[in-house]
Amino acid sequence: MNMLIDIGNTNLRWTADATWSVGIARHSGAIPLDLLATWEQLAAPERVLVSQVGAASVADALARVTRALWQVTPEFVRVVPGVAGVQIAYEYPERFGVDRWLALIAAYAECQQATLIVDAGSAATFDLLQADGRHLGGLILPGVELMRTSLLLGTQIPRVEYEPTDVIWATDTTTAVAAGSLGAIGALATRLYDRLCAETGSVPRLLLTGGDAERLRPYLDRPYRVQPDLVLRGLSVFCR
Repeated sequence: MNMLIDIGNTNLRWTADATWSVGIARHSGAIPLDLLATWEQLAAPERVLVSQVGAASVADALARVTRALWQVTPEFVRVVPGVAGVQIAYEYPERFGVDRWLALIAAYAECQQATLIVDAGSAATFDLLQADGRHLGGLILPGVELMRTSLLLGTQIPRVEYEPTDVIWATDTTTAVAAGSLGAIGALATRLYDRLCAETGSVPRLLLTGGDAERLRPYLDRPYRVQPDLVLRGLSVFCR
């Protein structure tokens, strides 16, 4: 058994690849106590493979925990160009996020089809992959909460904690802010999907992942599939 862990900016996702039951926890810069209690019940994995884009403090805590529980040192995956048939567009691959790279690997391993991957987390990332495994590049926006927070910090608009559903024209300011952040990500996804369709002459897939994937559903107007464990699936391919 291998343990696969995805440390994002906000959440930690994990699975033991023998069962593929995905757990998720908000890490707040450390390993949550309830997660420790769960891991204490597990048999020792042969390997612990980690995708880390979140705080270094989480990675440090994870290393201490895995050594204490199972005498296993975690392997923090780094981007390796050309692995699993995926060719990264970045001139300097080390500047490409490991989570985005693993998502590309998972998408290509599943199906050799032109694909737009939208990862809606603390940041919203968009990556375009051709059917032959060539990465065309990507774009990055602030995520839903970062967009809202940056606007509210610079204005006197009050924050209201509710989620609008498929709002086209907002009729109050707070709804306009909330819906605008979701609509911006959805609109860019549409534009990139149509561009990928035109450039490849085929109908691409749209894969939606990340902690805010469900919130974006009403704002996507192209066919899509939610794949919340895409980075973990990429880790599994990399492990093999």
